[in-house]
Amino acid sequence: LGAKSADEMGWILPHEHVFVDLRVNPPPVEVDATDVILLMKPELEKARAAGVTALVECTPVGVGRRADMLKAVSEASNFPLIVPTGVYREPWIPDWVHQADEDALYEWMLAELQDEIEDTGVQAAWIKLSAGDDGLTECETKVLRAASRAARETGAVIGSHTVRGRVVQDQLAIIEAAGYSADRFIWIHAQAEKDMTLNLEMAKRGVWIEYDWIGLSEQHNDVFYISRIRAMLDAGFGNRILLSQDRGWYDPSLPGGGTPKPYTYLAEEFLPNLRKAGIDESIIQQMTCANPFNAFAR
Repeated sequence: LGAKSADEMGWILPHEHVFVDLRVNPPPVEVDATDVILLMKPELEKARAAGVTALVECTPVGVGRRADMLKAVSEASNFPLIVPTGVYREPWIPDWVHQADEDALYEWMLAELQDEIEDTGVQAAWIKLSAGDDGLTECETKVLRAASRAARETGAVIGSHTVRGRVVQDQLAIIEAAGYSADRFIWIHAQAEKDMTLNLEMAKRGVWIEYDWIGLSEQHNDVFYISRIRAMLDAGFGNRILLSQDRGWYDPSLPGGGTPKPYTYLAEEFLPNLRKAGIDESIIQQMTCANPFNAFAR
């Protein structure tokens, strides 16, 4: 729906999905935008009723990114979606990415960030990547180098699905070697790192620490997240926290797109629990409104 100013935006969910296909090398599937709208428009309307003003769509190339479908849903619901360029990790990396050199990948991402994605009229707002749990592969490293160059030129933030803090350290070394900075990097799924000191170490370097499986599992329950948030706040890093749910979505491999998980757990359960835990309302506003705007703004 075009660029938005901070005055137009309020609560932003920084990690959700509207359309995803997690199969490796899936066969071509015909998808009707009407079906995607039918399933996902009500979910966005529920999010808006709960107070959400925009949603960051985190599906990159390799796991079914469809900017045309996202545009159709966004326009039908008059709900802003923030869409990425970028590539997921092995084994979801397409053959053409393996074959492309770093310069070609840089030019591809730059074009999507400055112009549009696949003749859809949708401009990519940011870069979504991923890294293997045990470290970066050669191809993932090539993609990250290209992404760092494109991000440096456009001011776009890089977000990466990375579950190990030591792998984030490797990613930051590559980003900084390319002339970009740690404060333009989002550690997606930072809650998956068992060592909280690594969350704090990366925050100290300026990284955005994203807690984004809220409401998805008993292992990472609300008590767990509140504990992590308190530790971040106590260390003075309230301005580096992002909160989301990793929910949705239309799945073309399932009949009718499957059954989406609502985007409303934060509103209905988690934020009330934060308030009960004594987290000040101004801090909640910072984490849900100011922080995601500052992270994704170009």
